Amino acid sequence: MRKNKKVILAIAILSCIVLAFIGGQSYSKYVSEVRGDGMAEVATWSFKVNGQKEEVQTIQLASTCNNETLVNNKIAPGTQGSFNIIVDGTGSDVGIDYKIKIQDEGNKPNNLKFIYNNQSYTSIAELEEVIAGTIYANDEDKTRTITINWKWDYETGNNVSEIANNDKIDTQNAKDIAVYAFDVIVSGTQVVPQT
Repeated sequence: MRKNKKVILAIAILSCIVLAFIGGQSYSKYVSEVRGDGMAEVATWSFKVNGQKEEVQTIQLASTCNNETLVNNKIAPGTQGSFNIIVDGTGSDVGIDYKIKIQDEGNKPNNLKFIYNNQSYTSIAELEEVIAGTIYANDEDKTRTITINWKWDYETGNNVSEIANNDKIDTQNAKDIAVYAFDVIVSGTQVVPQT
């Protein structure tokens, strides 16, 4: 009987050791769980022209004329001036491609010229391609000031005959044209993000 007691005691001790080992293994494992929330902020859009959110502005050259050359608040041969188109993407988190379209240009005096970047143009509509541009998302300064000069020379031509002919054209324009104005339409489109 003693031998049976020893075997039972040995099995009991061995069982305790095995259970302690198995139980210890299952309770000694460290388990951590980290939770994260998915979040995406939406980029903001801001686009203004000359400080306004509206896109269409009418430019009348008499209001942009140098006072020294202005004749009774009207343009005439010998007058000149300039105007600015200010494109502002401040506050936008994305890049902006801007285009400027000239619309409803009519009654332009024949010899009136526009100057942009030291280049002369016979019509304001010719400037549409050269004054378009891009404001990039990472630009520090997100404003673009486009200065367009204009002038109506007192005499136009390279010789006496051309000057005399252009004087007649200027005189006829003065009789026929009461107002010369045009609409400037500026549109901004988000630049497609690059990967």
